[in-house]
Amino acid sequence: MDTILEQLHATRQAARKLNQLSNADINTILNRLADACIAQTPALLAANQQDLDRMDPTDPKYDRLLLNPQRLQDIASDIRKVAQLPSPLGQVLEEKTLPNGLELKKISVPMGLIGIVYESRPNVTFDVFALCLKSGNAAVLKGSRDAHFSNLAIVGLIETILADYQLEQTVYLAPSERDALLPILTANQYIDLVIPRGSQGLIDFVRKNATVPVIETGAGIVHTYFDASGDLTKGSAIVHNAKTRRVSVCNALDTLIVHEARLGDLAALLQPLAASQVELFADEAALAQLSGHYPAELLSLATEEHFGTEFLSYKMSVKTVANLQAALDHIDQYSSRHSETIVAEDPDVQAQFLRDVDAAVVYTNASTAFTDGAQFGMGAEIGISTQKLHARGPMALPELTSYKWVVKGDGHIRA
Repeated sequence: MDTILEQLHATRQAARKLNQLSNADINTILNRLADACIAQTPALLAANQQDLDRMDPTDPKYDRLLLNPQRLQDIASDIRKVAQLPSPLGQVLEEKTLPNGLELKKISVPMGLIGIVYESRPNVTFDVFALCLKSGNAAVLKGSRDAHFSNLAIVGLIETILADYQLEQTVYLAPSERDALLPILTANQYIDLVIPRGSQGLIDFVRKNATVPVIETGAGIVHTYFDASGDLTKGSAIVHNAKTRRVSVCNALDTLIVHEARLGDLAALLQPLAASQVELFADEAALAQLSGHYPAELLSLATEEHFGTEFLSYKMSVKTVANLQAALDHIDQYSSRHSETIVAEDPDVQAQFLRDVDAAVVYTNASTAFTDGAQFGMGAEIGISTQKLHARGPMALPELTSYKWVVKGDGHIRA
C-alpha cells in the first residue's frame, strides 16, 4: 500500500507539469501515440494474446478483451479525433463586472488527478489517457488482471512518448491485483475523482468503498419498445443491430418490449436474431407466438431473473405489454438508466416516451448502439454516466474539467 500511495503522490506532483503544456504540444503527443499504436501492432497483439490465452473464449469478457489490427486502427483514429477537438481548458464559462468594479471570470480547468477503474477492455487504456491528457489531467489506471499484459504494453508505449517531455509520471498503471483497489478509492489527498467502468459488481464495490468522489458509469440494462405503430422493417433492423453488433458492450439490447397488438409480427421482427443464434427468454404470450417460428433450442420461457439482467452475450428477454404505459412502467422498474429506445411512427407516442423515460440517452427509431462518445462526436469517451450529478451520458473532454473563478481588482477591500 505504501508503494501505491508513494506513486499516487508522484503522479499528483507530475500533474502540475501538464499546466505548462500548450494545446499544440498535447496534440503532438496524441498524434505520436496514434502512430505508435499502428507501428507497434505486432507487439500490442502479442501482449494481448497472452491475456486471451488465459480466458475462456465463451466468456462474454473475451470480446471486450480482444484486440486485433482493425480495433487498433479504430483506436488510433479515435486518438487522432481527440487531438483535433478544441481544448476544453481555459474556456470562459461566465464573465461579469460587479458594481464595485471587480472583474470576475469563471474559467474551465483540469480536475487534476483522475482514477479510472475498469475491467477487461484494453482500449479503455488508450481512450482514458487521450482524454485525460487533452483535458490536462494526470491519470491513475486500475485495470483488471484479465488485461494485465495488454495494459502493461499500452502504458509502456505511452510512457515512452511522454518521456520525451519529462511527463512519464503523469500516467500511473496501478497493480492489477484486487488488493490495489482500496488504497486508490480512499486516497483523497491525491485523487480528485474516480470513474469505474465495468460490471455492476465492480461499480457497487467502488460506490460502497470509495471516499474519493465517484462518477458512476453504470451497467447497461437496455430496452427496445416496439409500439403498436412501429414499422416492422425499421424495428427488425434496430433490434438486430442493438442486440448483435457487439453483445459485450453496455449499450447492447437486453430486453425487447412488444405491444400485444403486434405479437403477430413478432416472429418476423426477430427472424434476423435467429440467424445470429440469439437465445430468447420470452414471456408466455411471446413464447406462444414464437413457438414453431423460432429455433426451439434457442427459445425458453422467461422467469423474473431474465428481466433487469445485463446479458453481455447472445441472450435477450422478451416482454409483452398491453399499452405504452405498461412499457414505461416496465422500463422504470428494470432500467439501469443507460439507454432506451422506442420503435414507433405515432408522434404522440414518441413524444410521451421521450418525455417519460428516465435514462441518460433516449431514442426514437434508432439503435441503442449509438450510445458512444465517438458516435456522439466526442472523439472518444471516458465512460457513460448513468447518474445525474456533474455528468450524464457519454463523458468526454468537458466532463473532465472543473472551473475556478478568476477575480481582478484594483486595490479593492471589503467593508
